[in-house]
Amino acid sequence: MTYNLLKFGHILGAILMGAGLVGVWMADLRSRQLRDLVQFAEAVRNIAVFYDGLVVPGALLLLASGTWMISGFYGGFAFLDIPWLTGMVILFLAEFIEGNTITRLYFMKLRRLTRHALAEGHFTRELEEERGKLVPSFTHFLDLPILTLIIALGTLKPDSWSLFVAGSSIAIVVASLLTYRIPRLYLWGGEQPGR
Repeated sequence: MTYNLLKFGHILGAILMGAGLVGVWMADLRSRQLRDLVQFAEAVRNIAVFYDGLVVPGALLLLASGTWMISGFYGGFAFLDIPWLTGMVILFLAEFIEGNTITRLYFMKLRRLTRHALAEGHFTRELEEERGKLVPSFTHFLDLPILTLIIALGTLKPDSWSLFVAGSSIAIVVASLLTYRIPRLYLWGGEQPGR
């Protein structure tokens, strides 16, 4: 019974996190299309709502239920002998750390600069420069492909590292293509892609 409850909590955490990341994706994409500062500010605020309201609670639920399941049902550190589970843990920890450092800090700074721009009454140079940064865009575009890979590992449970390696490579290629292409679809004013 405990295992089933933990598994349900784990699935619920994945649903919350996935829904939040899709919401962040859509709000971010919308913000890139907008040139009206008030609408842009609303889109940026929605990014924070999705992160704080869905992604973070989902990630914490995944962390708690996953840790409990590993320690109680997979022999603690014995999980290191199970490729699919080790892969899930590695990817989750990488996403958890990256999501709470690079991506989250970027969106927090974007929100702060947007508030400042609202006070000024126009898009500021700092806001336009921040919007053009590549590393936070790449890590943001990497979130959904990595979550998809984590779910694939947990569902398919391969007994080798091939899915982890191939999936990670594909996720990096997809995120790189999106990082290159999406900002170029919606260039701002004098913004140069690739800063």
